[in-house]
Amino acid sequence: MKYVGAHVSTAGGVENAPLNARKIGAKAFAMFTKNQRQWRAKPLSEENIAAFQRNLDAVGIAPAQVLPHDSYLINLGHPEPEGLEKSRIAFIDEMRRCRQLGLHLLNFHPGSHLHKISEEVALKRVAESINLALEATEGVIPVIETTAGQGTNLGHRFEHLAAIIDLVDDKSRVGVCIDTCHIFTAGYDLRTVEDCDATFAEFDRVVGFEYLRGMHLNGSKPDLGARVDRHESLGKGKLGLEVFRYLMNDSRFDDIPMVLETVDPSIWADEIELLYSLQRHRTRQRPQAESA
Repeated sequence: MKYVGAHVSTAGGVENAPLNARKIGAKAFAMFTKNQRQWRAKPLSEENIAAFQRNLDAVGIAPAQVLPHDSYLINLGHPEPEGLEKSRIAFIDEMRRCRQLGLHLLNFHPGSHLHKISEEVALKRVAESINLALEATEGVIPVIETTAGQGTNLGHRFEHLAAIIDLVDDKSRVGVCIDTCHIFTAGYDLRTVEDCDATFAEFDRVVGFEYLRGMHLNGSKPDLGARVDRHESLGKGKLGLEVFRYLMNDSRFDDIPMVLETVDPSIWADEIELLYSLQRHRTRQRPQAESA
């Protein structure tokens, strides 16, 4: 089954996120558990937590279909000790906030080397950061998001994800989120069925579908390989709609949160409806060559 939604607002409190998801007909959603542009936030109150869980149950969305996103300030591959320590403390706090809310996933950008250390060293630091977070928490899975490769950002190659996962001690507690805009502008073509077959076969070979925990469904303003992170509404920009038809009809993408981060929240309900309209009666099965 497909679970499609969007990254909804938590204005007024995290407990409002499920209600905002219901307004747009979502069956999944993403959210921030705190202000994403500040290091610190006041702890979640017992009232916040109880109201969130009550509202989540009321709208009929399972905790497994909620994909929280961490702060944009966090850099788990930071080249400097002070910045790395600050990021690790903040990340563990975000993991604990997810646990308090009864959620199982925390999506994050892997980080940046800032031209101060090598890519290889930065990737090792990301894995070390994950291991520290896993030791300090329980019940929550860090989910590494693919990036566009803008600037010095890590995560724009499937090999980056595989290198991080390889160094994580408990591989049952690490996952991946694929962002369609990001991988397209990173150089992975998705414009035709054949392109999607090739790209996701490479993902399976290098990373493995067993690690896929979520999707971000976004159109792309930049062209293939531009390495610029600029989302667009579905069907607009350079990506087209074929990849979304592909995803909605491929069983490898079942049972995970599939979240819109497109540029116009006023049409998210329409975009969710569009995505479900792309489904055929029979779900596309995994290609024979990949199941061997």
